[in-house]
Amino acid sequence: MSLSRKQFLKNTSLASLGLVGLSKNSCEEEKTEVNELILPKAISWNSTIGLVAPASPIYDTSQFDEMIITLKELGFNLKLGKHVQDQYGYLAGSDEDRATDLVNMFKDSEVDAILCVRGGWGCNRILDLIDYEIIKSNPKPLIGFSDITSLHNAILTKTGLVSFHGPVGKSDWNDFTKQSFEKVLIKKQKENYKLPIGQNDAFTITSGTVEGQLLGGNLSVLVAMMGSEYLPDFTNAILFLEDVGEDVYRLDRMLTQLKLNGILDKISGFIFGKCTNCDAGANSLTLPQLLNDTIKPLKIPAFYGAMISHEELNVTIPVGLRGRMDADNKSFEVLSAAVK
Repeated sequence: MSLSRKQFLKNTSLASLGLVGLSKNSCEEEKTEVNELILPKAISWNSTIGLVAPASPIYDTSQFDEMIITLKELGFNLKLGKHVQDQYGYLAGSDEDRATDLVNMFKDSEVDAILCVRGGWGCNRILDLIDYEIIKSNPKPLIGFSDITSLHNAILTKTGLVSFHGPVGKSDWNDFTKQSFEKVLIKKQKENYKLPIGQNDAFTITSGTVEGQLLGGNLSVLVAMMGSEYLPDFTNAILFLEDVGEDVYRLDRMLTQLKLNGILDKISGFIFGKCTNCDAGANSLTLPQLLNDTIKPLKIPAFYGAMISHEELNVTIPVGLRGRMDADNKSFEVLSAAVK
C-alpha cells in the first residue's frame, strides 16, 4: 500500500522522535554516576603555590615580574609551570603544554595549591587533554576566575573536587580580596559574603532565601561549555555569574541560551555578581530590565551586585559546596568549611 506524503512525513517524524528519546535516555543513564565531593587541604600564607597559565598569557614581562613580587610579598613560595610564560597568539602556549603544566602541578608533591596567573581564553580547548584521575588522586586547591570557570566546572564534574572561584595571580590583592581568600582557604571558615560599605549598585531581583549547591562562574565561558560533558547538574543549585565587556543584547542572548537549555528552570537561586563595562548603549534594554525579563519569571530568590567580578574587590567561592542566599539582604554564605 502506497503512503501519502503527509503519512510518510508523519511516520518519519514519529521514528525520529523515538530515536531522540532513546538518545536522551542513554545520555541520562550515562550521567547517573555522581562523584562525591572532595575537599582539598587548607593552605597557609607560606605555602608553595604552583603558577600556571591554562588560558591566555601575561604579555608584558614587567607585569609578570610585578605579579611574582606581589605573591612573594604575601608570603607564598612559588613554583612556576614550565610553560607559564609561553605565548602563542592569544594563548599561553600550545594546548598540550598548558594541559601538561596543570596536571603536573597536581602531581607535584611540593605544590600545595595551584593559582592561575590570569583568565582570557583557552581553558575549554584543554578539557579533553586533562587526566582527571591524576587530579582526583592528588586533590589540592585550584584558584582563579573568568576563563578558569571551565576548569572549575570540569574538575567538579569529573572528579568531585571542590575548587575556588577567586583571584588570579595578577589580581589586585587588596585587603578585601585577601580577607575572603584567607577565610576560605587558610582559616577554614564558612565565609559569609556581604556587600562592603559603599557598594550601592546592588539590587534585589526577586525576594527570598534559599539553599543550594553553589555553581557557576563567567557567563560567557559557561555558555560556551553547554552541550559538553563537563558541566555539572544544576538541579536546585544557586547559580552565580559574572562577566565583563558584554553589551546587554549579548547578555540577553546568553541568558536566553541558558533558559532554552533548561538550566535556568533547574536552579533554586540566582546571583549575578557584576557585569563590568557592560553598557546598554542606544536603543537597548538596561541590565535591570533584562534581568527582570529573564530571571524574575523564574520566581526564585535572585539579586545583582555581589562581589564577583572583573573588578578590584573579589571574594573566593568554593565551587560545588552548599550555600544559602538572601536576596533581600543581597548576601550569601557557604554552609560548611571548604578545606580540611
